[in-house]
Amino acid sequence: MVTEHLSPLDLAFWRIESADHPMHLGALAVFRAAGPDAAERAAGLLTARCVAVPRLRRRIRDVLLPVGAAAWSPDPGFDPARHVFLVRTDESVPHTAAGPLMARPLDRTLPPWEAHVLAGPDPDSFAVLFKFHHALADGLGALALAATLFDEATVPRPPARPVPEQRGGSVLRRLPGVLAARVQDVGQALEIGAAVARAGLPLGVPAALTTDSTGSGARAVAGLALDLDEVNLVRKGAGGTVNDVLIALVAGALRRWLAGRGDPEPWGAGPRALIPVSRRRGPAGSGGAGNRLSGYLLRLPLAEADPLRRLDSVRAAMDRNKDAGPARGAGAVALLADHVHPLGHRLGGPLVAQAARLLFDILVTSVPLPSFTFTLGGSPVHEVYPLAPLARGQSLAVAVSTYKGTVHYGLVADAAAVPDLAALAGALRTELDELVREVS
Repeated sequence: MVTEHLSPLDLAFWRIESADHPMHLGALAVFRAAGPDAAERAAGLLTARCVAVPRLRRRIRDVLLPVGAAAWSPDPGFDPARHVFLVRTDESVPHTAAGPLMARPLDRTLPPWEAHVLAGPDPDSFAVLFKFHHALADGLGALALAATLFDEATVPRPPARPVPEQRGGSVLRRLPGVLAARVQDVGQALEIGAAVARAGLPLGVPAALTTDSTGSGARAVAGLALDLDEVNLVRKGAGGTVNDVLIALVAGALRRWLAGRGDPEPWGAGPRALIPVSRRRGPAGSGGAGNRLSGYLLRLPLAEADPLRRLDSVRAAMDRNKDAGPARGAGAVALLADHVHPLGHRLGGPLVAQAARLLFDILVTSVPLPSFTFTLGGSPVHEVYPLAPLARGQSLAVAVSTYKGTVHYGLVADAAAVPDLAALAGALRTELDELVREVS
């Protein structure tokens, strides 16, 4: 049996995790209940179906060679009851119940995922919080894994792609190409390193976006649903892309939120937002397991008072990033993981985790969802809020997805540093209202 080692980037996510900074992604799906026992039925289906998904029955273990590496291996004692949980809660808003669950790290001795079915007081709805370790999947990969657990009739399965025939010839004939690729990789690494240096130190970063070196370990979760038609109205009136508008909404909401807290007026170029970019091709989840990520880096123009000028600034910065491509610039720092020996990831993981604040100030990530309706036990998904991990030293992470004509913002924060996360969610609504008025 061939040993499947973690890719360098997956290994990096595995090594930088700590008890107070777990590295799992989340997705909070809210369902319209198809019957009074819909939550119980959903938990039973997830328990039964996960056994049939090989990737959900694999754990991560250290290996002797290469030194510092880790590999996937089947869990011989796989027990669905240790991954799927039915949670009775008195909370009417599932985001409130999701916060403590997002704070709890996954058991590193088990396959790194969990599904929590949240049965609240409303008999007409329930929610499922999926947690997948970042070493297991990126946002699109997590979507593909979750889709394997939904009702098959509502999830189109892409046809299997034929494996292209390998026609490399002899090793000697391939050697010049290998050397050329290695030279290109080293050049790219140097270029990314220089871009990181040019990105500058954290300047104009509001204190509300930072915590001390450890953080509280507690998590708060909030969500907001916005009408995609309103976002498109702004896009058509002001220009740019839907994603430009969604990022500009974050900038404007942060400005409003800070003013409401009585914090100092924003100044300078603004906090650096890391915008992850998927390098997958084709349908969600295609291209194999693990992470296929690069990223863009841009300054959120919090000091700009005019909402349309903030949008123009975001659009211009994103255009520059796209012109350079996702394999260039400081945001592509994730690609440097490919140039680190496994032992370096093992020994340097804690240092890398503490260096997150030197690289970016806030994560703003987007996970595209397909247009068809997901169901589980006949209960349709009504809302989907993506949830991102929180880096050490940072108090807030923002994730956004679009599903069935609605934009869903998922906010994850250090609960001690950001006790008013709901106010930030409300500021997103106010910012969109203002932009709609500006273009109407």
